[in-house]
Amino acid sequence: MEDQVLAATLEQPLIIASFQRERFYRQEAHRYQRLAEKSNQIYVLSAPETEFANSFDYYEKVAFEPDDALSQEWHLVVVAENYATCLVCRESLGSITKNQQIPEISLGLDMDTARRFEGIWTSERGVSLKAADLLLERILAYRPDLAAKIERVKRQFAIGEFSHNAGENLTSEYACGIDTNPFVQRLVTYLQASQYKLLKAYRTLATQARKERLVNSISTAIRRSLDPHEVLQVAAEELGQHLGACRCLIYRAQATDSQAVIEHEFLNRGVVSLCGQTWELEHNPLFRQILQDTDGVCIADTISDYRVTNSPALSAIVKQFGIRSWLMEPVLYQGRLLGIIELHYCYFPAHDWQSGELDLVKAIATQIGAALIQAESFANLEELNQQLEALDRTRSNLIAITGHELRTPLSTIQVCLESLASEPDMPFELQQVMLNTALSDSERMRKLVQDFLTLSNLESGRVEWHPESLTVQECVDLALSRLRTRPGQEKPPQIKTDISQSLPLVKADGDWLVEVLAKLIDNACKFTPSQGEIVIKATNGNAQMVEVTIADTGRGIEPNRLEIVFDRFYQEEGALRRTAGGTGLGLAICRQIVNGWGGKIWAESKGKDQGSQFHFTIPVVQGS
Repeated sequence: MEDQVLAATLEQPLIIASFQRERFYRQEAHRYQRLAEKSNQIYVLSAPETEFANSFDYYEKVAFEPDDALSQEWHLVVVAENYATCLVCRESLGSITKNQQIPEISLGLDMDTARRFEGIWTSERGVSLKAADLLLERILAYRPDLAAKIERVKRQFAIGEFSHNAGENLTSEYACGIDTNPFVQRLVTYLQASQYKLLKAYRTLATQARKERLVNSISTAIRRSLDPHEVLQVAAEELGQHLGACRCLIYRAQATDSQAVIEHEFLNRGVVSLCGQTWELEHNPLFRQILQDTDGVCIADTISDYRVTNSPALSAIVKQFGIRSWLMEPVLYQGRLLGIIELHYCYFPAHDWQSGELDLVKAIATQIGAALIQAESFANLEELNQQLEALDRTRSNLIAITGHELRTPLSTIQVCLESLASEPDMPFELQQVMLNTALSDSERMRKLVQDFLTLSNLESGRVEWHPESLTVQECVDLALSRLRTRPGQEKPPQIKTDISQSLPLVKADGDWLVEVLAKLIDNACKFTPSQGEIVIKATNGNAQMVEVTIADTGRGIEPNRLEIVFDRFYQEEGALRRTAGGTGLGLAICRQIVNGWGGKIWAESKGKDQGSQFHFTIPVVQGS
């Protein structure tokens, strides 16, 4: 009907259009701007929602009350000098009942096929003038300021004064040769409807093609990379660009998380970035709703949505980041929450979510869920392979070290005992040497077996801890006394202590704390020449822990080996090429003991022949 006005050469026709809601008017607003170039007698009526109000903007806008009878009908009246057309309809009761069962947002672009209307559409001038008269009266009630303008158009087209007796036969006089014969009108309408359906089909196919391209691009990224960071960044950029969002966020989150860090983001120009920020989840009603329903949450307009207006936290987020329309879609795999996709539209007016958009986001969320599980499975497989490799190395080291550490002292003991048994006339001094050698190597074997049993008990949790209040100085003195009383010990390097008298008492099992100190000091002595130096230091780093440091000027540790020195059976020189004895279990035992009382242990070194420092922490007795 409006096309008749655009095609005609006559000027200043009367056009009255009423819409039930503003969002239906927004879909046609550009058409009425074009019509305004043809006439200044254009009136558009709608119930106010957001920006619609009584005003003049290219044409006259009239905002009627939502409870007005106009909100139940659709009107379009076109009146010119030589033709008139009128459409008056309302939605059928059956259609209303049916569509009340369907969420409004799911209707989307297919709204016209889901709704059914009944009414009249006629080119009878008398009917059109009567409809125009009634609508102009309603417009005047809402806009008294238009009285002069309405009176002028009434006089121009004799609205309100139409008489059947005075009605001329205008069927032979048409503007621009437009034939309003009912048959021709129906034929034109049918052709236009067919063309519209064809265009709509093309649009549907194009939308589906874009959706498939998007899903394929993300699937390709998943196949190309097992890195979840790369997959999520590609998904955020592709989805945000495709849907024209102002901001697209994808972040990892689980059902038990109270916060999440935004790691992947797509931004449109002029929009504030959220990348790297912490996103509150625990007090977010939208996130709680997702956990409850295991489905996405869509907000068409944050200004009027009750979930936003009733939540200070959401209101603050909306205000700070300018979110007008908001979508949160969970990334799920077999009911397990893995992450969240968020789409933000920040411009005016609010975004009209379409069912196709929601389906697309769900499809992408499914792809992302599969990608995250795939990457997680691969990471678990890599970790398992590393554990198997470590277990294999442990087995090899156990065989090599045990064989070396057991066979050598056993051979020595056997030789000494055989010599004593077969040489009864051996001098007394030589007998003592033989006995001391056998005793020393038997002690070496005992320590080996003891270390195996100690580590096994610590790792299996069979150790009973007996914490008590202790002074660090006392425990260091006991550990040093063990070193001095060890038989056959070569001259150790110089050992200094630097322990403040004001240190607080520590809470630990005394025997195990002395064991840690003794093993770390013994380790430092083993790899430090006799002309070197060992310093034992203790400081109160914070109110909760005392930090103990054993520093030496010995062989040092390569930086890439600082972590693995605490592994079982670790030997820097290899099991069979060592210049220093030992099983490689001492530092592993220290780590298990320190972890047992809730402390930390670590090593530091600048490299080969630059010395090393071993640090561990002990909890402080509260109130000391």
